[in-house]
Amino acid sequence: MKWRTFNGERIVSIKDAVEQAIIRERAAGHKLKVCIGTDSQVRGNGIDFATVIVFLREKRGGFMYIHTESTERNISLKERMITEVAKSIQIAYELCDLLDQYDVDLEVHADINTNPQFESNVALREAIGYILGMGFSFKVKPDAFASSSCADKVV
Repeated sequence: MKWRTFNGERIVSIKDAVEQAIIRERAAGHKLKVCIGTDSQVRGNGIDFATVIVFLREKRGGFMYIHTESTERNISLKERMITEVAKSIQIAYELCDLLDQYDVDLEVHADINTNPQFESNVALREAIGYILGMGFSFKVKPDAFASSSCADKVV
């Protein structure tokens, strides 16, 4: 996977970059929380995905790392929502030991609406079950800013 910072700087190893960020931010006296989310957009016959790792500094703003990818196949809305969650969980799983080591809270954000009037709601139960089954805490819309705001801006 190829990751980058918000300003476009390439990241060779996301795990190393996350650890360095934690060490740097702790040294500066910041308490951190990490939120991971994915959003997608249908583009013609394909889908573009963006996954973000958002670092929140308590009362001091934040920053994020970004990964984008595209697929040439078109899938149903429900499958796309579950794929978004799977991409977020994959990254959360890769980083959870590191975050536990440094005692950094982690949330997985799902770009799924709790209101049944919205189409994305078709995947709500499965997505929540998937996230909880993997042992992560989560947020969904309107509180899932990592996916619905941060990833949405870069997809």
